[in-house]
Amino acid sequence: MRLALISTPFVAVPPSTYGGTELVISELARGLRRAGHQVTVFATGDSEDPGVRWIYERAVWPPDARAEQLHGRAAALEVARGQYDLVHAHSPGFLAFASILPVPLVYTLHHVHDDALLRAYSAHPAVQFVAISARQAQLSPGLAAHVVHHGLDPEAFPAGRGDGGALFIGRLSWCKGPDVAVEAARRAGMELVVAGPVHAEPGDPPGWAAEVDRLLALPGVRRIGAVGGERKQRLLGSARALLMPIRWEEPFGLVMIEAMLSGTPVIAFPRGAAPEVVEHGVTGFLVNDAAEMGEALRRVGEIDREACRRRASQRFSTSRMIRDYLRVYHAALSASRRPLGLATEEQRHVR
Repeated sequence: MRLALISTPFVAVPPSTYGGTELVISELARGLRRAGHQVTVFATGDSEDPGVRWIYERAVWPPDARAEQLHGRAAALEVARGQYDLVHAHSPGFLAFASILPVPLVYTLHHVHDDALLRAYSAHPAVQFVAISARQAQLSPGLAAHVVHHGLDPEAFPAGRGDGGALFIGRLSWCKGPDVAVEAARRAGMELVVAGPVHAEPGDPPGWAAEVDRLLALPGVRRIGAVGGERKQRLLGSARALLMPIRWEEPFGLVMIEAMLSGTPVIAFPRGAAPEVVEHGVTGFLVNDAAEMGEALRRVGEIDREACRRRASQRFSTSRMIRDYLRVYHAALSASRRPLGLATEEQRHVR
């Protein structure tokens, strides 16, 4: 198939540090190409994807609605010229151009529940929607959506020894719970490495930025800023455990599978997709508060790191994600009465 993947204009593909959506798009593009498909990614000019199409030379940050509109319009106009069999969009602004597309459209929801977006989705009944977790789909009532968990290349995450302390990776917002991670690590008497950018959000309590600065200056806490690439992989592999004390309905949490693919257990609050991703006692622990998280940190040696890594590779590989998305693509083609008859060929390529 000739496929167009529509990324955002806000982060390069793949991202250098922060950018879970764009990392998934990069993996999806590589996996589909390995499966024998022709893939064009519409992203930004600083992306490393081969043959990327772009109108913005560099990522636009902070996110700008006008930039998203122009980026989507340029991609839609190219698709409308008839060079593609299917479009897979990851940017909500692109849906505004669904009516001019001559081919089926698949759209993946990467965001938390949003009433305004759900109302907009209802205007596009022909689109095949994909939720990235069953919990995300549950929180989107009235929207018929496939569920496809994210996947990554297990070979990109070498097994680590887990000889370091606890690790928190994520934006330093209240909803992510970095303060809980600090308390849990201190309860366990374990060093905590905190990696992530400061990211103020409307839901942060008053004085949150100052409180984060105070907590991250405490003894036993090492703040290192945003990380990506090989440095992030080394951090994940060396950590005793990844802490995910989330206070929100996180749609997926890609860093959880990055950790587990490195053999590092995840200790998470049972919010959002965490109960779907973390298998209690196998790839980590699900806990309810800082006290339980500290106790789980003391017990984390009970998790077999190699078994954790094997299980994550079975459930969250790129190849599994590709198989799932190919089923969605064929559903979209069938619904539009444009079957390509490529199922047998694809099954030969993707196992």
